[in-house]
Amino acid sequence: MEILESRKRHVDAVVITGGEPTMQADLPKFMTELKERGFHVKLDTNGFFPDVLEKSLPYTDYIALDVKTSLEKYCRLGADDSSNFLVTRNILKQGSVDYEFRTTVVPGFVDAEDIPKIGELVRDAKHFALQQFIPDDSLDKSLSKVKPYSPEVINDYAGVMKKYVTDVKLRV
Repeated sequence: MEILESRKRHVDAVVITGGEPTMQADLPKFMTELKERGFHVKLDTNGFFPDVLEKSLPYTDYIALDVKTSLEKYCRLGADDSSNFLVTRNILKQGSVDYEFRTTVVPGFVDAEDIPKIGELVRDAKHFALQQFIPDDSLDKSLSKVKPYSPEVINDYAGVMKKYVTDVKLRV
């Protein structure tokens, strides 16, 4: 907090991101302090801790929920049960905090057949973003050899997603 306060002339917003911030039970307390000090707060989450997320909502200005892939592929990411993710999705869609769902298109995890399934998951969301996968940014070194999709392929995926969400953004 001291660092943020010392930079307050230049910083008016804080993004809380991962690992996974909602794993921390005291996240709402931290966010409360940020809001009391006048900062805008954005939260990036994987959606697997909806109880902490729900307690954090009053102190959040914007939420980005990562939709990693289609539900049946979540087990490949270590999540055998995606029910908490679905709870979070519903909380956001029914709530009043502005949000986006976003998918980083990692070949092998997000392929053409996954796009309509992801579309069904996020149907009628406020905002949806497709993000380019950057192999050098991955913590999993085995992904460093994966060739990202071309912008044209991601644009095609966006065309499919527009059947489900009106506001589709590309980050390529």
